[in-house]
Amino acid sequence: MLFEKYDIIVVGAGHAGCEAAAAGANLGNKVLLVTMDIRLFASMSCNPAMGGIAKGQIVREIDALGGCSGVVSDKTMIQFRMLNRSKGPAMWSPRCQSDKMMFSTEWRSILENTPNLDFWQDTVDGLLFDGDRVCGVHTFMGGDVYSKTVILTNGTFLNGLIHIGEMHFSGGRIGEASSHGISEQLKDRGFEVKRLKTGTPMRIDGRTIDFSKLVEQPGDEEIIGFSYLPHEPISHQRSCYIARTSLKVHDILRKGFKYSPMFAGRIHGVGPRYCPSIEDKIERFSDKDSHQLFVEPEGWTTQEYYLNGFSSSLPDYIQYEALRAIEGFEKAKIFRPGYAIEYDYFPPVQLHHSLETRAVHGLFFAGQINGTTGYEEAACQGLMAGINAHLLIHDEDPLVLSRSEAYIGVLIDDLITKGVDEPYRMFTSRAEYRILLRQDNADARLTPRAYQLGLATEARYQHYLEKKRIVDEMIEYLNNTSATPDEINGFLESQGTSAIAQRAKLGYILLRPQLNLFDMIAHLPWLTEKYNLQDRFTRECVQEAEILIKYDGYINKEYDLAEKLNRLDYVKLPVDFDYHTLTSLSFEAREKLNRYRPATLGQASRISGISPADISVLAIFLGR
Repeated sequence: MLFEKYDIIVVGAGHAGCEAAAAGANLGNKVLLVTMDIRLFASMSCNPAMGGIAKGQIVREIDALGGCSGVVSDKTMIQFRMLNRSKGPAMWSPRCQSDKMMFSTEWRSILENTPNLDFWQDTVDGLLFDGDRVCGVHTFMGGDVYSKTVILTNGTFLNGLIHIGEMHFSGGRIGEASSHGISEQLKDRGFEVKRLKTGTPMRIDGRTIDFSKLVEQPGDEEIIGFSYLPHEPISHQRSCYIARTSLKVHDILRKGFKYSPMFAGRIHGVGPRYCPSIEDKIERFSDKDSHQLFVEPEGWTTQEYYLNGFSSSLPDYIQYEALRAIEGFEKAKIFRPGYAIEYDYFPPVQLHHSLETRAVHGLFFAGQINGTTGYEEAACQGLMAGINAHLLIHDEDPLVLSRSEAYIGVLIDDLITKGVDEPYRMFTSRAEYRILLRQDNADARLTPRAYQLGLATEARYQHYLEKKRIVDEMIEYLNNTSATPDEINGFLESQGTSAIAQRAKLGYILLRPQLNLFDMIAHLPWLTEKYNLQDRFTRECVQEAEILIKYDGYINKEYDLAEKLNRLDYVKLPVDFDYHTLTSLSFEAREKLNRYRPATLGQASRISGISPADISVLAIFLGR
């Protein structure tokens, strides 16, 4: 017998699978992680970066919950930037370039040092069932492996098909085989299976790029990072660069349109609208003479570069000719061409909010198998699936984050209640409560819950409590300490704001948009002595205190709004009710309520096509 019986089997070691396996094992479960290639944990198969607009908030939330993506990102970053600094703090989004090989190596180190976690390199080609329950998996080499729960995180490998021009071949990633059997088996059990498409650009030999013709994009001077745990920032960074396409480049690419699998109809899956291929951009935005490209290094020592914005499935010789028409790439050589990949996914309306499937008890889906795109979106689903598999095994209620608690809650609620008809990517605009869901306060929102679960360590929880204590003391001090005109008017005038005529509280003065707390501390001697701005942790607390003071009214208003709307999420709907019998509902509402089976009135209100009048009918029916 090769295997013992496990509590959780995780299929796939991408970003979702790694977080799921780590969470399940750290919560005390016996976990088996099955992957086709044990060398490629959390592989960065597309761009070598973590975070970005809304995605950075997700990585910080993963970290606050006790996940590993933030820690790995901080240890392997080669550049850090805080995006959207010119906007309000609700929009600030951390992003880093990563050393992609170090990223996988660091993940492997973490997982191999996690108790309760076993590994098996193999292909899972089927699931084992006991009635309507999953009870294990079948692997190509090892046979049957039994478990209480299974988490599928197959990424783009389920019946993956790669396209380059008129050529297409089976594969989950370039150079890696696709996986077969699971889609067909689940389809036979009544699951809906559809196809999506994604793509990636060519990889370029940096020794052949003329960087003098590109615009350098260095990292931030202050490196904040992702993890809330204490960590040493990197001492130096690698720059990215900006290039641009031209009409000449577009004309070359158009020569290959007749060979394009997308335009010729050979690709049937729907691609990501917010991250289109270069040929799709040229076609859709035909009025544009140029498109911006980002030239991103893939590590500290490698010469491999990623050309962000130049994803393509055109013939390789067309891609190459067009690349050499871009300024700075006249003599460029490539390591491999760009390609598109089609793969199976399961529309996520077939899931509970725990990410457990409705049709099979104990079976969880996480990542691209649910129709999402992006490392961060996958990782947070894996984390939540690992947590909820653990809770299911122990007969505890699932952890379901609300839309006002986390971007993770927004993402999962969107998937379950709205479904996807294109690869789902997180944006700040998808969240109603952006002021509450800032990147700086993810620990305040989520670490207490993670500690209660047993996923956040005692050290992490105490670190959070210390930060909260310092921030609260700062706010109290600033709101109760006054400055005289003689003490502060020179500073106010230097910042382009009017002087004060009498003593005023520092917190009140700080409300002026021209001012920030760092400069105020540096100007006032007693504040300089009280708060050491050279200390990274102190600077983090200062930033948090300033945000809470400046945006106090907006934050409280959003809390009140969230509380009112969240009340609907406490109103349970009958599990097996036939909504067709409620003729006062619109026909569309009856159809969608029977299909999606929302658990609460709040979930029902977020389903596309359900009107406020329909919600009123349901509320009356429930006696509310």
